[in-house]
Amino acid sequence: MNETNPIVTEADLHAYADGQVPETSRARIEAYLADNPEDAAMVAEWQAQNAGIRSLFAGYERAKDSDPLLVSPPRTASPAAKRFAIAAAAVLVFALGALTGHYGPALVQKPDLQLAGSETLPKQAETAFTVYAAEVRHPVEVFADEEAHLATWLGKRLAIENLKIPNLQPLGFKLVGGRLLPVDGRPGAMFMYENQAGERLTVMVGRNKENRTTSFRFASSGNLETFYWIDGELGYAVTGEISRETLRAVAEECYRQFPS
Repeated sequence: MNETNPIVTEADLHAYADGQVPETSRARIEAYLADNPEDAAMVAEWQAQNAGIRSLFAGYERAKDSDPLLVSPPRTASPAAKRFAIAAAAVLVFALGALTGHYGPALVQKPDLQLAGSETLPKQAETAFTVYAAEVRHPVEVFADEEAHLATWLGKRLAIENLKIPNLQPLGFKLVGGRLLPVDGRPGAMFMYENQAGERLTVMVGRNKENRTTSFRFASSGNLETFYWIDGELGYAVTGEISRETLRAVAEECYRQFPS
């Protein structure tokens, strides 16, 4: 920041980006930004992040008829329903194996596989990717040179003992770092990776103690692809503007390395 003009502080810029400055100060700050293009670009980044965060929680702005289900005790499925779910899951795993040639062996080890999961997870993963993957100066909170600290910090926040950050270098993606972010209103983690071409992908992890299902699904939004799965209490999502084949390979590698 340009220190030659003490009239506008960094706190003023944050307040301006958040739309919280009084009208009497707005003209002064805008004049400062007009003379300081680097700070103006930084404020624009903050405003884009604010817009992304608002989009992330847009679905929670109004009450829904289904909200009481969030605090209701989970219903125990009948044995017949469980058998049907497992059979349906087997069909899904077989289809994935036929498409990829290598997914079946990794996924069929999950005997409790069910075709149910949080539909909010891919949307939150897409929004987080859109907000942070384009960042140049601050894409993550903790960079890869502090990987051990990053794993310990986020593991404690998510209550995951010995959290391991996936190593994706064999697939051509090097860890950039990670950050804490909300997932369904609880502490979540996002890890960011980048290949030599500058393409980035993110891996999101969230915890929901009420969840007891497992699912494996794709979601698409324009050029953005997300592969996500719910494994017991934990939800995972791999997101990137890369080919579905590459994303699938990354997701499988993350599945192998994350706790289950």
